[in-house]
Amino acid sequence: MAMQVLIAAMAAHALTFAPPPPFPPAHALPQQDASVSAVAVLNGSSSVKGIVNLSQQAPGGPTNVELKITGLKPGKHGFHLHQFGDLSNSCLSAGPHYNPKKMSHGAPGDRMRHAGDLGNVVAGLDGIAETTIVDLQIPLGGPNSVIGRAFVVHELEDDLGKGGQELSLTTGNAGGRLACGVVGLSSK
Repeated sequence: MAMQVLIAAMAAHALTFAPPPPFPPAHALPQQDASVSAVAVLNGSSSVKGIVNLSQQAPGGPTNVELKITGLKPGKHGFHLHQFGDLSNSCLSAGPHYNPKKMSHGAPGDRMRHAGDLGNVVAGLDGIAETTIVDLQIPLGGPNSVIGRAFVVHELEDDLGKGGQELSLTTGNAGGRLACGVVGLSSK
């Protein structure tokens, strides 16, 4: 009889407790600050110099690339992200354009392009190119992170893969490498 009373008391007691509330949905939780910033300082053998500031507000989101390059001849210059951050042989050791998906060279808006194909920057009569690029293929985190790779500004206009020549589909016929810099995390 004592056992039956104990079981009945336990059952009655259990019914008085409500289940815990469900875990709040993800959109109701405070968001962790997932923004990342990076920087590349461009230097070359000539008077071409520059700074490239990158920021990505959330994983999977676009990367903003703000750049200012000085010492260029007026006009268009190919601007690419290259595979390696190795500058031991100046900009030559930075390797080919960053291309994790093994695509042909193209324009920034093309579906088929190297991730590092960022098109052209335009220098004014003062030799300064200053612009902002927004791109989804150059993340600052994850398996295809661009941290440790190198930006390169070229002497000629990038033909965006539409030049009809052999080099058009690999380099965009953008010519020599004027200045380069390795992408590193920033304290911003």
